Amino acid sequence: MKLQKVAVVSKVGSKDSEQAAKEVTKKLLAKKSTVFTISPIEVEGAKQLETLEELKKEKLDLVITLGGDGTTLRVFRNLENETPILTINVGGNRGILAEITIEEIDNAIEEILKDNFFLDKRTRVVASCGGKEFPPALNEIYITRTNLTKTAEIEIKFQDDTVTQKMDGVIIATPSGSTGHSFSLGGPILHESLDVLIITPVAPVYRLASLIVPDEKIEITCSHDCNIAMDAQVVKTAGYEEAITIKKYKKPAVFLRLKKRGLRQMSKLGF
Repeated sequence: MKLQKVAVVSKVGSKDSEQAAKEVTKKLLAKKSTVFTISPIEVEGAKQLETLEELKKEKLDLVITLGGDGTTLRVFRNLENETPILTINVGGNRGILAEITIEEIDNAIEEILKDNFFLDKRTRVVASCGGKEFPPALNEIYITRTNLTKTAEIEIKFQDDTVTQKMDGVIIATPSGSTGHSFSLGGPILHESLDVLIITPVAPVYRLASLIVPDEKIEITCSHDCNIAMDAQVVKTAGYEEAITIKKYKKPAVFLRLKKRGLRQMSKLGF
């Protein structure tokens, strides 16, 4: 890979991550790369952008994230195309999505320049409601009642089937998100390469297990106003009995990987 145009993104508010981002930027500038940083990261010779949204205007070869999983999710949400991301864990809690540590960056850059890597493509999902499409999510979309004093009746339609039950909410998770909130609620862990989605009920009145379905359109209607949370970072709203459509996003998330590992996220969880 020719690292002609690279963006470097740090964890918000982390001094360690910001310092690491500056060091990585200098290493890339030494390789004659054009490097974009996001404010407040400022390095002489690099091009500073104010927001992540500005990355959409640039045709990048690679994005390097320095932080935890939240930083990676934030960047993917602002990438509409298939630009690959190299994830470096700096100050993250678990770093389940991370590929390397900061100590491995020099070797990683050399391996990338030699084309010694592979691209790991992951399903993303997107929700739409009232004619508006919301930002895509890599892990999950969580739909939950806004009125905490009454249990909502939620209707889930998939293909020709309909499930209706009283519950607090429902999670639509991707295989990447199977080790996140869905797993905490008893959902299965899936291999990240599968083309499926997980429907996990949240506190159903009558026990209802997670459903694994093909990654096709899912329609959800709630008997109360509800919130729609994308990767626990962006929240939108839907009104009473307003249909929410969830489907596979047009472009996958792409990770740049240096090593092949089976069930990557399980190993990060200690299994």
